[in-house]
Amino acid sequence: MTLFRTTTALCFCAFVTGCSTTGEGGSWWPFSKKDEPVAEVPKIDVKATQAWMDTYEPVLREAVKGSELQLDRKENVLIVTAPVDSSFNPDRPGMLMPRTLGPFTRVAKAVEGDTKTGVLVLGHADTSGAMETNRKLSQERAQAVGAIFRLSGLQRDRLMLKGVGSDSPRAANDSAQGRSLNRRVEIILTPQDTLLALLAQYSQPPVAVTQVAAAAPAEQVK
Repeated sequence: MTLFRTTTALCFCAFVTGCSTTGEGGSWWPFSKKDEPVAEVPKIDVKATQAWMDTYEPVLREAVKGSELQLDRKENVLIVTAPVDSSFNPDRPGMLMPRTLGPFTRVAKAVEGDTKTGVLVLGHADTSGAMETNRKLSQERAQAVGAIFRLSGLQRDRLMLKGVGSDSPRAANDSAQGRSLNRRVEIILTPQDTLLALLAQYSQPPVAVTQVAAAAPAEQVK
């Protein structure tokens, strides 16, 4: 398991183990109660998902070109990552810098007309400061990015937002570089049915974030 794959798994686990179903992101949550599955867990249509990714990967790469945003293709999702340090105002840490509005808007516009596309925006923090403060700030950052998708015309039932605080690090928090990597917002894009299936997969059965992290080998972040 690669580090990126582990991090993606942690993202979904962090989302499903602490998700509120409504709010700024709408109500896609496919369970009637936390960790209580519906009758049938949806399956991923791999062929359709890969065809979607083949279509949207070049479009999204063009959308983030020349910006601080980074696009990665991993398994069944495309992930746009925005580093907090260059994307958010240091004096108002929940507010996006003006120079990021163009790239985020281009990403949003690339998918807003496709009713089959789903978007999950995850805010992340490092371990500096109080846990609840970090979680609140990561939620505010997810909402700031999500607002651009809403303004572009993305319907509420296709957008989910979550601040996961420091629950899903991509690097160790024992250095300035590692903490900088962990402060980020991730935009996970995939067909809506695939996103629902992924969320169901990582909550059936429930898996604690710490268990996933413990099972993965330590790898060097490049």
